[in-house]
Amino acid sequence: MTVTKDTIIGDLVMADQNIAPLLMSMGLHCLGCVMATGETIEEACMVHGIDADEFVNEVNNFFKENPVPKEPEAEF
Repeated sequence: MTVTKDTIIGDLVMADQNIAPLLMSMGLHCLGCVMATGETIEEACMVHGIDADEFVNEVNNFFKENPVPKEPEAEF
């Protein structure tokens, strides 16, 4: 998974719940917040005073080290 500033915070957690500690350590403490389901990384970083570029780099490094498993294709 490759993330950008336009990636929705909720999508990160849906992709891999193990990312939660990283997000919390970077200052994003609102993972259970209703806004997280529709808020972009850029919007969340702006609200919380976090450097969005640094945030995106850290999250992309996480997913590089912990690739999201591909879902198996459906057989009919």
